[in-house]
Amino acid sequence: MDELLREYLPILIFLGVAAGLGLVLILAAVIVAVRNPDAEKISAYECGFNAFDDARMKFDIRFYLVSILFIIFDLEVAFLFPWAASFQHVGIVGFWSMMVFLGVLTIGFAYEWKKGALEWE
Repeated sequence: MDELLREYLPILIFLGVAAGLGLVLILAAVIVAVRNPDAEKISAYECGFNAFDDARMKFDIRFYLVSILFIIFDLEVAFLFPWAASFQHVGIVGFWSMMVFLGVLTIGFAYEWKKGALEWE
């Protein structure tokens, strides 16, 4: 039992340091932050429009496009973490299958870039 507790000691130290650092940063922000609110800073604002406008107004499609592109590439990059964690066990087939996946991802990114989907004018 004593050895089991010794194995978990680094995790407990990590959690303690993380909680302590989080508290220090929060307290530092409370102490150091400039409290100078005005009407513009405290107003509700989201996606380039006032929050309480007409619900039937036109909404710029670029907001949707950027969010969809972010979700696509974010999810695809999330597949890299389990692959990297098990890299020593996947072998050569796992390596080349991920290279094909990254190749398709790169081609899609280059296509979006060439079509101007990432431009904000």
